[in-house]
Amino acid sequence: MNIINPATEEVIATVQVDSPTTLEEKYRRLLAAQQIWAQLPLGERINTLIRFAALLEAESASLAEILTAETGKPLQQAKNEIKGAISRINWLTANAERYLSDELMQENGTVRECISYEPLGVIGNISAWNYPYLVGVNVFVPALIAGNGVLYKPSEYATLTGLEIDRLLKKAGVPDHVFQLAIGDGPVGKMMLDMEFAGYFFTGSYHTGKYIYEQVSQKMVPCQLELGGKDPLYIANDISNIKAVAEATADGAFYNNGQSCCSVERIYVHQDIYDEYLDYFVQQVKAWTVGNPLDDDVYFGPLTRKLQINILEAQVNDALAKGAKLLCGGKAIDGKGFYFEPTILVDVTHDMLIMKEESFGPIIGIMSVRSDEEALSLMQDTDYGLTAGIYTDSEARAVSLLKKIDAGSAYWNCCDRVSAAVPWSGRKHSGIGSTLSHQGLRAFTKPKAWHLVGSK
Repeated sequence: MNIINPATEEVIATVQVDSPTTLEEKYRRLLAAQQIWAQLPLGERINTLIRFAALLEAESASLAEILTAETGKPLQQAKNEIKGAISRINWLTANAERYLSDELMQENGTVRECISYEPLGVIGNISAWNYPYLVGVNVFVPALIAGNGVLYKPSEYATLTGLEIDRLLKKAGVPDHVFQLAIGDGPVGKMMLDMEFAGYFFTGSYHTGKYIYEQVSQKMVPCQLELGGKDPLYIANDISNIKAVAEATADGAFYNNGQSCCSVERIYVHQDIYDEYLDYFVQQVKAWTVGNPLDDDVYFGPLTRKLQINILEAQVNDALAKGAKLLCGGKAIDGKGFYFEPTILVDVTHDMLIMKEESFGPIIGIMSVRSDEEALSLMQDTDYGLTAGIYTDSEARAVSLLKKIDAGSAYWNCCDRVSAAVPWSGRKHSGIGSTLSHQGLRAFTKPKAWHLVGSK
């Protein structure tokens, strides 16, 4: 399988794809090694992942260059991703003892009732390309801490990063056959669905997630899906600094070329401040540079996947045909690389694809609304439920509205944000289950109830 640099369209590496035979061999090795790994003290497993975080930090410069080469992510954003992954590992390792140790729930005389948290076993993790470090550590770090073995399939668009993750985990002290890579594209992922894992963990699109869920549901094991979104944002009419909000929300929509699960994908602005907000928003987007992702001043690199250009062009054409107005962008950029112009559409409606279907690119639709009630109705008009955000100077106003929105994360005066301390979870077409927080640690365990009668 060839690895393509999306900025130059050059082949930068060729890797050997797994076959059914090699996958089965890796699985058998995982089964044997996982039991030994699970018997190690929890503290020893935690320390191994602490060493992994230290290695990520020590080698972050070279790791960022590899990430940029295969995904097109601007180099500074690649460095930011690795830094963010280290921060998440630090939280998970610092809190694992607290949430994975045995718990005494009730004691009455000679009767004790406790909970222990046992590993699931060997899990299959099919990961994503847009944030391979951040999305990856959400799963394989707590899985390993909890005592599981992991067959980890990096996206075919982030394979070289997957190989680096594997190398550094082994260097940190994870035994050779406790963490294994599955290398390849879609067919290799399908092979994994036929294997008898103790849990399946996938990050990607709704349609692929739905297919995975249907394929493994009869196995009666956990199947956790972190899927996409069509994340809404409402800008209320009482914000005191319109320019700052416009700049921050433009970043929320366009950071990483809009290739984030929680990128802002549709914006509703109160009519009282709409024109001023829009002016500042357009100014900010036009001020950012499109170019070589290795250059320091570049904000927009290429899209990671060439096929995404077709989706973005279809959304633009659909919107224009139905009466939308294009303020900037709207098409692919000629020349080498999978570049697409940063695109802003106004006079949009919910009859248009741009406001209904996930874009996953540097494109945004912005609507004027007359009231909070209209904004709320439009924000809820979606099959997705990942995040929703509101900018207002009133926390009470924001909380009142956000309580009515069926989304896994609620943002007041922020957007496109994930923290290891709170769960990352989707609703409806945005997925099932949670990563991060104490829930994300325990997602990789089976609780056992202990009824202990007698003296200690």
